[in-house]
Amino acid sequence: MITWSSLSNDEKKQALSRPAMANSQQLKLTVSEIIANVEAKGDSAVLDYTRKFDCPDLQSLVLSQSDIDELASKVSVEVANAIDIAFDNIKQFHEAQIPSDISLTTTPGVHCELRFTALDAVGLYIPGGSAPLPSTVLMLGVPALVAGCERKLLCTPPNKQQRIAPEIAFAARKCGIDNIFLCGGAQAVAAMALGTQSIPQVDKIFGPGNSFVTEAKQQVSQRADGAAIDMPAGPSEVLVLADKFADAEFVAADLLSQAEHGPDSQAILVSDSSELIDAAKAAVERQLATLSRAEIARPAMENARYILASSIDEAIEASNAYAAEHLIVQIEDARSYLPKIKYAGSIFLGPWSPESAGDYASGTNHVLPTYGYAKNYSSLGLLDFMRRYTIQELSADGMRNLGPAIMTLASAEGLDAHEQAVALRMNKLGMNDTSNDVDVNNGSNA
Repeated sequence: MITWSSLSNDEKKQALSRPAMANSQQLKLTVSEIIANVEAKGDSAVLDYTRKFDCPDLQSLVLSQSDIDELASKVSVEVANAIDIAFDNIKQFHEAQIPSDISLTTTPGVHCELRFTALDAVGLYIPGGSAPLPSTVLMLGVPALVAGCERKLLCTPPNKQQRIAPEIAFAARKCGIDNIFLCGGAQAVAAMALGTQSIPQVDKIFGPGNSFVTEAKQQVSQRADGAAIDMPAGPSEVLVLADKFADAEFVAADLLSQAEHGPDSQAILVSDSSELIDAAKAAVERQLATLSRAEIARPAMENARYILASSIDEAIEASNAYAAEHLIVQIEDARSYLPKIKYAGSIFLGPWSPESAGDYASGTNHVLPTYGYAKNYSSLGLLDFMRRYTIQELSADGMRNLGPAIMTLASAEGLDAHEQAVALRMNKLGMNDTSNDVDVNNGSNA
C-alpha cells in the first residue's frame, strides 16, 4: 500500500508510472521493413506474412460474402440477441452525436459556414489472439455506419481454417461491412494505408492492436501517402476511486476485468480507506483463483498499485495526474465529484457501473486514449469518422465592409499579394483608399 501524502512529487510520478511501451529500434526497423515490403509487393507480401504468422494454407486475403453469411449464421441466438442489444445502444448514442452545420453572418455581407461530411473510406482493425472481439467491431463499425462512410473495410487475422470468429462476421454484417480481409499485424495496417491489389487504400485507420500494429499505425500516419489514425495506443488500464462505502468485491472484479486483457495491463486502486484497500486485495486473490485467464491477469495484478489517500479530494488529485483510460468511481454520491474529475477516457459512476458495461453494451465507445493521452485526446466518437470544413462568401457589400481591415492586417504582416488581392477588388468597387491604392496596370502600390 502506498501512502500518497507521504510521497514527494517525483515519488508520486513513479507511483503512477506506466509499463514502458515497446519502442525499440528493432521494432521500428522490423515494422518499416514490413511496410516497405507491402508497398513493393502488395497482396503477395501480405499473404506471405499471414501464412507465416496466422494461417499456413491461406489462399486468398478476401473473405467472400457467402463465407461472411455462412459464418454469421453460426452465431447462437443468445449471442445474436446480445449483439443486437449492444448495436442498438451504441447506435443510439452515436446518432445523438450527429453535428449540426453552422451558417452565420459575421459582418454584413460576410457569410461563413461550417459543414460536416463523412470520411470516404475507413479501415477497421480487429485484433486476433486468444479471444474474438465482436465488441470492437461494433465500436468501430457503428460510428462508421452512422457517419455515412461510403467504404468500410475490416482486417482481422484468420484462424488456421482460413476463417474468422462467427461473432465477428455477425457484428460486421450488422454494421454494413461487406469487405473483410484475412490479415493482421503491421502488414494489415500497411495494406490499408497504402492499398494492394485486393485491399483498397483508406483515409483513416481505426482499432487497437499489439506493439507491431501500434508502431505501424504511427509510421503510416507520418507518410504523405499514408493514412490518418484514430489515436496513440498503449497497454489497457483502469483506475478505481473508492471510499469506505465501496463494495470490495466489486472493486476487485473491476481491477481484474482490466487485468485479464494482458500481462502489461495496469490496475490502480486509490482510496481514502486502508480497510477498503485491504479488503479489495483479499478479494482480488479470491477471484483470481476462479478466472480462466488467471495466468494473464496475475502478472498484471502483481504490478497493481494500491494507493491510500488522506481524502477523496486527494484521491481525485492522484486520478487526474494519472489520466486513466477507464476511471471507475465507487464513492458515495459519486456524481457530485464529477466537476473535480478532469482527465479520463471514460468514467463509470457508482457501484452498478462496471467497466464491462462500457466495453460491451451501454452505448459509449470503448476505444479510449491510454498511457495518459486522456489529458489531450478524447474517446472515439462519431466526429472521428467525419471531417469538417468551412465556407466563406462575401458579397460586394461584404468586401466594402471588411476589405479595409483585411488590407490593414495584410500590410502589417508584410504580405503584399494578400493586400493586393483585396485592393484590386476594392478598386473595382470604386472604393479607392489613397493610403492603399493599387495601380491595376502594374500591380504595385501607387
